[in-house]
Amino acid sequence: MKKFVLIVNAFKDKNLAQAHSLSSYIRTMGGSCRCLVSVDEQENICRVRAEDIPDDTECILVLGGDGTLIRAARDTVKCGVPLIGVNMGTLGYLCELETESVYEGLELLLHDAYILEERMMICGFKDRACISRALNDIVIHRSGALSLVSLTVYVNGQYLHTFRGDGMIIATPTGSTGYNMSAGGPIVDPKAQLLLLTPINSHTLSQKSIVIDAHDEIVVEVDGRHTKHDEAVEVSFDGDGLERELEELLSGDYYFVSVKNKTSRRFSAEELAGDISLKGEFIRTVLKSDYPEDEKNKIISVGLRALSGREVE
Repeated sequence: MKKFVLIVNAFKDKNLAQAHSLSSYIRTMGGSCRCLVSVDEQENICRVRAEDIPDDTECILVLGGDGTLIRAARDTVKCGVPLIGVNMGTLGYLCELETESVYEGLELLLHDAYILEERMMICGFKDRACISRALNDIVIHRSGALSLVSLTVYVNGQYLHTFRGDGMIIATPTGSTGYNMSAGGPIVDPKAQLLLLTPINSHTLSQKSIVIDAHDEIVVEVDGRHTKHDEAVEVSFDGDGLERELEELLSGDYYFVSVKNKTSRRFSAEELAGDISLKGEFIRTVLKSDYPEDEKNKIISVGLRALSGREVE
């Protein structure tokens, strides 16, 4: 792997210092790199478009936090290029690398020592002409006054339940550790094929999440509790209201949610986190050795396969 694109959150990477350092390192190792800024201190949000990613890109390296990685996954999903996040934020649940380990991770990527994961994405719409997608969750929540909202949920055309509270989270397995977890929902394997329906502050003595099949279509109806005025709720995607206006629903509106055909591809921590120190040290040792240059890559390839427990050809 030699061709990289860096997507950088300039709020987290001041003066793009880390981005410039990584770009220089990639070029020194014989690769190529293009740098794109997704969040800028002056311009706030600068969306990265799929057209900005060169056709021959093999890896998108995202510098920031989980929010930057999620935006990048949504914006570049049409490219089908795998992503890996470098955590420069706080929690970094979705980021595989930290700033302290990013160079070791790059060495593994440059020598094709990785595996890929497919992560489910969901899409939602009121009007099919305006479809939005999410990697973590779609949340239908109250707006304005601190009053209950009433949401009736149908699955594959069949009535499921009417929820009264602050709203509803529809989460993917990847999003199970986000807002879903904060609202008391379960944590599931991120590679699972399912969807989670988790009520927000449900007005009931027992609040439970509901797990449904990934192929089910969900329809949420906004119920009106008052006759004098329309009740309004808002829809947010991955909790990100910076780059788009929140979608508004009125009483009587229906909102449709289903799994998107395209998935987000990412490099897995199984290769890049668990054994990163050992494999990184092995690569550096070989590169510093006196072996002929044309032999070093062969030795690294064989060694990495052995360290991963794979059959050596």
